[in-house]
Amino acid sequence: MESKKSILSEINKKCKNTLMETLNIEFTDFGENYLVAQMPVTPTVHQPDGILHGGATLALAESVASAAAVLLYPKSNQAIRGIEISANHLSTIKDGLLIAKAKNIHKGKSTQLWLVEVKNEENRLISICKLSTLLLNP
Repeated sequence: MESKKSILSEINKKCKNTLMETLNIEFTDFGENYLVAQMPVTPTVHQPDGILHGGATLALAESVASAAAVLLYPKSNQAIRGIEISANHLSTIKDGLLIAKAKNIHKGKSTQLWLVEVKNEENRLISICKLSTLLLNP
């Protein structure tokens, strides 16, 4: 059985030359029903007024939930696609680190529902997101 460290390393390597690399998203932890990722908040993910862009938060949330679906519920002959995402932005930040934890709240045969809590380093809730995923047959 692979170690947690080697599995996370593989997931992060697959992000080379993708949006996850562009946004500096890194997968950092996982368990039976969750995956955690982090993203630094710098001017590259700001709105013009100097605060975190909600779209960057959604990119983080979809990235961690989609990766969780692939990691935690793999099916060798199926692909997973996000089909709907929603978010409530409760707070914002100008700098620091966002930490997103995706938890599965529905595991159906064809669809899954993921709840993603996005927090800052002080554990303050920034956004709550939901992502629905769909299993596609080849």
